[in-house]
Amino acid sequence: MTIYVCGDSTAASYSPREAPITGWGQVLPELVAERVDNRAMAGRSTKSFLSEGRLQDIEKSIRPGDLMLIQFAHNDESDLVWRHTDPWTSFTHNLEIFVDTALLCQAQPVLLTPICVRFWQDGQLQHSHGEYVAAMTMLAQQRSVPLIDLYGQSRELVAGLGDEASKPLYMHLKKGAYPAYPEGCADDTHTRRAGAEAYARMAADGLRRFRLIQ
Repeated sequence: MTIYVCGDSTAASYSPREAPITGWGQVLPELVAERVDNRAMAGRSTKSFLSEGRLQDIEKSIRPGDLMLIQFAHNDESDLVWRHTDPWTSFTHNLEIFVDTALLCQAQPVLLTPICVRFWQDGQLQHSHGEYVAAMTMLAQQRSVPLIDLYGQSRELVAGLGDEASKPLYMHLKKGAYPAYPEGCADDTHTRRAGAEAYARMAADGLRRFRLIQ
């Protein structure tokens, strides 16, 4: 079995020279026995992933019994026309294209809600992703597709840790600490190794709960 990961920068794999940014899809192979083919790509929404033919490329190699993990929203929220989708129309429609493609190939689609943005304000972790999470959840129910709620689980983790203690999960870097970020970084969307590992574990545990992997 091969596990294909379709997603954006939060799931993508990065080279050592880009350290310490790490996507959860990059860590997933360490947590499962199955082969992982991580096709997640930075900057992609459901719309741009499809328009660039990335799903068509997966269709050429995916086999019966494989898994297709589908996690988008971060870039679907963008104002850029070539990325943007509406949660209840184009976003949902695009997700159905992923689901239908997997099913036509006799593979198993799995929807994953996006990881939370670590945005604290007045001592409270703010909600992120608007209605995209609800739209994906409804689609999963309508189509009887397994759903792993990475948004809910990641938000619970970050909220439980608190503002300062949750920073090491994300790209909060001191100036001069990493060659790729000489001026440091304060990024509440992308993860370091600790965050990627935590969220990859949530994904792997979800797959096991659905008995899709051992």
